[in-house]
Amino acid sequence: MNQVDGRVFKDRRGLKDRRVLQDRRKPPTPASSQFKFWWQRKTLRSEVDRKKSGYVDLYSGGLLFLIILILGLDILDSLFTKMVLDLKGWELNPIVRAVIELYRDRFWVSKVAILSIPLILLCVHSKFRLAMSVILAICFIKIGVLLYQIF
Repeated sequence: MNQVDGRVFKDRRGLKDRRVLQDRRKPPTPASSQFKFWWQRKTLRSEVDRKKSGYVDLYSGGLLFLIILILGLDILDSLFTKMVLDLKGWELNPIVRAVIELYRDRFWVSKVAILSIPLILLCVHSKFRLAMSVILAICFIKIGVLLYQIF
């Protein structure tokens, strides 16, 4: 007899099915499972999952490109800021100004480190609707800041 949720399954002839079905989704995947290294989830497959968002195991190359682009733009921003300060300019951002006064020539390291933590969190949450919009917005803001510094 095959019973799931109180239902008894029968074959085409009306005889009771003798197989016992166990729900394979009840036990969690162990930490040392083969699924940890192979068959990772790259996308949210079902429409229901895509609507409610979720987490994936592998990330797209486009997301990696955007994250590296933002970090590269941040390093360029730091170098241009140093050039502007050498030409007797000033930093408008009071937080960055305080970091520059504290670390002098190594301020770009702390600036990149401070930006890296939120970027990691945004990458992990990249399948949520708002996260990708925030990543793109940061990218466009960084490009705008660099264009402003260049001109």
